Amino acid sequence: MITAYLRYLSRARDEHSLHSPFLFSLYTEVIRAKRASNTVFTPIQALRKELRKSKQLITIADFGAGSKVNPSRQRTIGDIARNSQKPARFGRLLFRLIQRFQSKTIVDLGTSLGMTTAYLAEATKSCNGHVLTFEGCPETAAIARQNFTHLGVQNVDIVVGNLDETLASAVVNLAPIDFVFFDANHRYEPTVRYFETCLTNIHNDTVFVFDDIHWSAEMEQAWAYIKAHSSVSVTVDLFWVGLVFFRQEQPKQDFVLQF
Repeated sequence: MITAYLRYLSRARDEHSLHSPFLFSLYTEVIRAKRASNTVFTPIQALRKELRKSKQLITIADFGAGSKVNPSRQRTIGDIARNSQKPARFGRLLFRLIQRFQSKTIVDLGTSLGMTTAYLAEATKSCNGHVLTFEGCPETAAIARQNFTHLGVQNVDIVVGNLDETLASAVVNLAPIDFVFFDANHRYEPTVRYFETCLTNIHNDTVFVFDDIHWSAEMEQAWAYIKAHSSVSVTVDLFWVGLVFFRQEQPKQDFVLQF
């Protein structure tokens, strides 16, 4: 990823390169918003710190590309919390995006311990939204449920099982999807397939966020496919994540921006 990151740094621009009013306000008010204290984040951060200390051992059922840090199927909760959870700043970014677009129907592909999912759930409370999150590993899903109970999160349902078998039928039965966070199988073919499955139930203001778009050559290939798709109008490459918009009123453009 070092080469990819250096390439990103050479291309990334700030708000001064943005002539689109939509992108300018999105970038200055949401993506690069000044960090403000928000008490809803405090319990999540406190729990995250506790999880990092946990020595509880679980068996991982991994249907994705696995971990680059610890490929073992036997992992402690602390190891997962330290190495497989998105940093808090990404949880806050997802929170701001959901609130910006008043997203109500949220799909989360990859629950893990539920920390990022908790940010999604908190963001939807103001508009009575709901999060449907998918996790392949039963033992990990059980820990996530405990964490949601600990945080008092009630607007989340977990679907457990191989995403290849659970996603399509769930999407069909959802109201139009407002927001999807893709953080499941970090390979080309599954990523593209999940993208196209969720495409069947979007609307003009739906937002897709893809995690780890430069994680591997396969993920960069998937990101290139997504950017070129005829349904996509605007993409934003923040290196660690990619944002996708379907607004028909926007000209087709791809942005690489500093985060």
